Amino acid sequence: MEPQLGLHELLHVFSFLEARDLLSAAQVDKVWNEVARTKELWRQLCLRRWSFYKDSQITLGIQTWKQYYLCRSELEFRMESGRPEKDFVCKAIAGHKGEIDELAYISTNECRFDGQEKSVVCTVSSDGTVRAWDLHEGTEIWSSPLQPAALVNLVTYPWLQLVVTVDEQGLIKVWEAEKGWESASFCLPTHSSALEACDHPEGPVLLAACADGAFYTLTVPRLQLLSRVSAFPNHPTSLLCSPDRQWVFASTQNSDLGPKVFHAHSLRCPSEGVPPVSTTLPIWLTSRACWAPNEAARLVVMHRNDNGMQLVVTTYELRAKKSGNGVDILVQQIASFILPDTMMSPHLMKGHSSQVILLVSGSELVLFTIHGLQLAAFQDHQKPITSMWVDQSRVITSSFDLSLRVYMWNKDNKFPVLKSCYHLLGGSHRWASGFTHVESDSMSIVGVEARSGGTSILRSYFFQVQQG
Repeated sequence: MEPQLGLHELLHVFSFLEARDLLSAAQVDKVWNEVARTKELWRQLCLRRWSFYKDSQITLGIQTWKQYYLCRSELEFRMESGRPEKDFVCKAIAGHKGEIDELAYISTNECRFDGQEKSVVCTVSSDGTVRAWDLHEGTEIWSSPLQPAALVNLVTYPWLQLVVTVDEQGLIKVWEAEKGWESASFCLPTHSSALEACDHPEGPVLLAACADGAFYTLTVPRLQLLSRVSAFPNHPTSLLCSPDRQWVFASTQNSDLGPKVFHAHSLRCPSEGVPPVSTTLPIWLTSRACWAPNEAARLVVMHRNDNGMQLVVTTYELRAKKSGNGVDILVQQIASFILPDTMMSPHLMKGHSSQVILLVSGSELVLFTIHGLQLAAFQDHQKPITSMWVDQSRVITSSFDLSLRVYMWNKDNKFPVLKSCYHLLGGSHRWASGFTHVESDSMSIVGVEARSGGTSILRSYFFQVQQG
């Protein structure tokens, strides 16, 4: 009789198996079935497959690790297939009496399959209200009282369940996401050119830029002033906070003024009489920028070359070095390339992983490495692309052709490969002029559909799976 493997030996062997093989092994006999159900085996499979999520960000609820793995795998299959009615439920959600200018998820981006899953977005509109919507149910949760001026921008703090809005006159307000109650306000001297949420471990802050070139650092939720910086006098300023929340990139478009990088700590904790720690990058005529999401401080900037004739994409790495009682900013250029002359000037730019840049030019989506190698080009839309959502799993574009295009990442190669999967269609061209925005979380996709007569609706696509 052949010797039998003990439970510990079986467990060790099974730790090298993929999920499909583990499920097959469980069919052999009762002992193998018991070992194949071991919690740690399925936990490690989950963490390997979804390595970009921390263990603490995976919400099991009442499920086992095995049930979670199977449910999430099914969800990804459905999101990659995109079969109407089979894989998702589409709902048109109306309520605003004006145009929706911005939207953001207030629900945390958790994958959960215990019956508690919910996707909630907040929107601001020219009708002077901020509203919250349940994408699964297709219903409005709450609406704010009518505000004195049109609301033009918002950011959310999902883990704090807070929404921050700004109106066209520069009045910032904080709203509690559960009930829609106003909790604080702060008035900028002019209208706002940018809002940026910075959810730092030492305490969340809000960065708000003005049309006069200054930007403010405010506490959240009380909106108390921490610092004010005049970055580009009399020039509207854009802001981007780095993935590690240690850096703030400030720029003004198509100006001879070089963009600046600020050390975020000096904005949150300013020293009296001492300007914040910053450096100016040796470029000008900046048009777009993004951070590489898988790096702590890798900045990619699109700008004109010295003679102003060609578009260049330059990548920098930032590092802080202690110097005496202060901090010096060390900037190293690690890559640069010239965009092809045949390519129209991109109007959208996003980063993926450490090496990939996504550019949108008209109706075309083009992928480059930071060294200028073109990886792919897609022309799936018939009209200009209006917005782009990028995360670790997929890319979604919205267009005036009244469709959303869904792409999925394949990471088995040296560089991630993007696969074009399917269209999500909006309503009738008779009533709608196209999608203007798109956002997504782990279980849903939502677009803003512009309607004739100056109004907008939400169109949600909610993907469901059999609960484990």
